[in-house]
Amino acid sequence: MRRNIVIAAVTAAALIGGGTATALATTGDDDRGTAPRADVSVSDDGGVRDEADGQGDDAAGERDDRDDADRVTSAKVTAAEAIAAALRETPGTAVSADLDAADDDTDGDDRRERAAWEVDVLAGDGTWHSVRIDPGTGKVLGSHRDGDEDDTAEVRAALKGTSVDAADAARAAAGKGTVTSVDLDDDGDDDGDGRAAWEVETRTDSKGEQDWRVDPGTGKVTADRSDSDDSGSDDD
Repeated sequence: MRRNIVIAAVTAAALIGGGTATALATTGDDDRGTAPRADVSVSDDGGVRDEADGQGDDAAGERDDRDDADRVTSAKVTAAEAIAAALRETPGTAVSADLDAADDDTDGDDRRERAAWEVDVLAGDGTWHSVRIDPGTGKVLGSHRDGDEDDTAEVRAALKGTSVDAADAARAAAGKGTVTSVDLDDDGDDDGDGRAAWEVETRTDSKGEQDWRVDPGTGKVTADRSDSDDSGSDDD
């Protein structure tokens, strides 16, 4: 009975005074001991909240980040397989493939919230398409037309006479780790040598993310010059 009186009195005082009060709940009379403290506050609008709510939000955010990383590294469908699936859906030339943890533009569609391979394809008629591939099954989750027509001439010029496509580049770099992205550097600006190359990102448990360049003519894999840890290594 005493506990109810104390809480009622504190709540009433907080509401009348327009402030915030904290009550310590007990199990009953003084001679029966007290229960562990529960931090409960009465807000200005009369609501009751748990002071630990903010900590729960932070923990949930950290769990989401770990879940996203797990989905990326545990993909069963390789970059080369995702590219092949995208080209079956939309024939053309695959220019990039990126394994995204989640799509921020959900549009109310739960499928777009899942991790997926995003494959950009330049079709024969010059139109660009983005195809989403399930990293667990290889199924097409969806596709839509993109507006990258301005890059068409540059991409075709960079790949003219080459024999290594995006899937080949992914397979060439697979020995370095799990391939998480393949992108065409059509003018060599990123590396500074002026030559086109496939840029491939890999991930391993021991070394984390690493960047590589794959020659579109020979398939030779070299470390990206910006990656100082591996600047001296190269492989055929």
